Amino acid sequence: MLQELSIRDFAIISQLELSFEQGMTVLTGETGAGKSIIIDAVSLLVGGRSSSDFIREGAKKAVLQGVFAFDSSPELEQTLLCYGIELTDMQLVISREIHLNGRNVIRINGTLITATILREIGQHLVDIQGQNEHQELMRVERHGELLDQYAAKVILPLRAKYGAAYQEYQQLQKTLNKRQANEQAFAQRLDMLTYQVNELQDAQLISGEEETLTAEFQELSNFQDVLEALSTAHEALAGEWDGNGLDVVSKAMSALETIEELSGRYQTLAQNVRDAYFELQEASSDILSVRDSMTFDAERLQEVTDRLNLIRTLENKYGATIEDVLAYQNKIENELTAMGGDTVDLETLSTQVALLKTKAQTLADELTKKRQAAADELAIVIHEQLRDLYMEKAVFSVKFQLQPALVSSGQESIEFYIQTNPGETAKPLAKIASGGELSRMMLALKTIFARNQGITSIIFDEVDTGVSGRVAQAMANKIATIAEQSQVLTITHLPQVAAVANQHWLIEKHVTDGRTMTTVVPLNNEQRVEELARMLSGDNLTQAARQNARDLLSAQKHEM
Repeated sequence: MLQELSIRDFAIISQLELSFEQGMTVLTGETGAGKSIIIDAVSLLVGGRSSSDFIREGAKKAVLQGVFAFDSSPELEQTLLCYGIELTDMQLVISREIHLNGRNVIRINGTLITATILREIGQHLVDIQGQNEHQELMRVERHGELLDQYAAKVILPLRAKYGAAYQEYQQLQKTLNKRQANEQAFAQRLDMLTYQVNELQDAQLISGEEETLTAEFQELSNFQDVLEALSTAHEALAGEWDGNGLDVVSKAMSALETIEELSGRYQTLAQNVRDAYFELQEASSDILSVRDSMTFDAERLQEVTDRLNLIRTLENKYGATIEDVLAYQNKIENELTAMGGDTVDLETLSTQVALLKTKAQTLADELTKKRQAAADELAIVIHEQLRDLYMEKAVFSVKFQLQPALVSSGQESIEFYIQTNPGETAKPLAKIASGGELSRMMLALKTIFARNQGITSIIFDEVDTGVSGRVAQAMANKIATIAEQSQVLTITHLPQVAAVANQHWLIEKHVTDGRTMTTVVPLNNEQRVEELARMLSGDNLTQAARQNARDLLSAQKHEM
């Protein structure tokens, strides 16, 4: 449930702090006072689409924060674990900043996340039902999804299995279609890819080997020069001829050693020359060792030359570096695999497609049976709900129409039908239902779904539009029933609905210092009487209206 809501610089709200309780909270107020803005804020906290237009005029950013608590929910907890979000005391603190440049900063329990992740998590926390949701019943393409939601535990796992089978079948069917559409071009492409893959696989390129081989080539190809340079260096340092380097340095060292005790300065000079002598002596030994260990390998030089020529040929054809060539090799190996390799002919491919289609068709048939059974159950429970909403003569049904081919959702289109009056033919719900009937249908569905979905909070944004009288009272009772299982936040213009709430907030709009501001005031019992009386009779409050309001509240307390 939503426990705390903080709003700052959002639309016409400067700053607002709200605390919500379990049960039903109602928000009332004049049209345009800002009731829907609060719903918009909650929507953004559970993944709604943001815009810089939400930022209050003159502010740099809008800041929203909500505290949500929930009972054990394995699916939600697993989702949080996947995204590295720590959970403490079954509570989530969600914050969202909307900046003028469109940037969003979203955190859950201090962990930065994306809007996509927020939507995935938010669907477990809040279900927002507004007037637009009534339009779902007008969209025939949504009827199948609503039916699947009703029997989610039975249908969704099977639908996932079917979806995977259908996707596999479609992918192979596309490959077959491509082969059949242009067999010659396919064969040419297949031959080229096969040749290229074989050429690259035979080369067995290794990342970084070109640099290693180049260094080895330089050494092998300059063997004679290196050998002569080492010999010259050794002869200069220690060769058997007058005036070699070590003899010269040795004479200098001996001369300085005769005077080093005379002064610290002479001692330093002697030590420096002595160090140089021993370092040159060691260098001479190393040079001799390297020179004597060198052997010329003409066969290895040819191997390195041939390997470098192969590498550079492949780089000219497939990429600037070995890494580029290896990436290209991986790409064409995948493409070759997707094309069926060079061993799968059209007949075999056609057989594989047929087998996958049969598998998908079998799952689609099973899915249809499950949906038909769910439709029969849904019709029964909807009739029960509609009776409570004074539509006892309405007959609800679900029509199935097989499609000419399998589609991603199955093999049938699904549409809700309704017979509103005895003796009439059932007709599409989207074509004949009035606004009030749609409101009641959606509320009936939500009452049913609230039992199955386990959503912690449900928001009704003026879902009671188009009803009055006893129907309004019936809808109020139905919303109150939902509130027994889930926290409910309701925006309404109906006093009957407002009267059944456990908590009543009045939304008001004021102009202060030339700026429009929205405030939210919790109402006590007497204030609720005044607000309900206003909702009953408008601004001309009469004692009769106040008494009607008291009667409404009293009736609800009596029923509770």
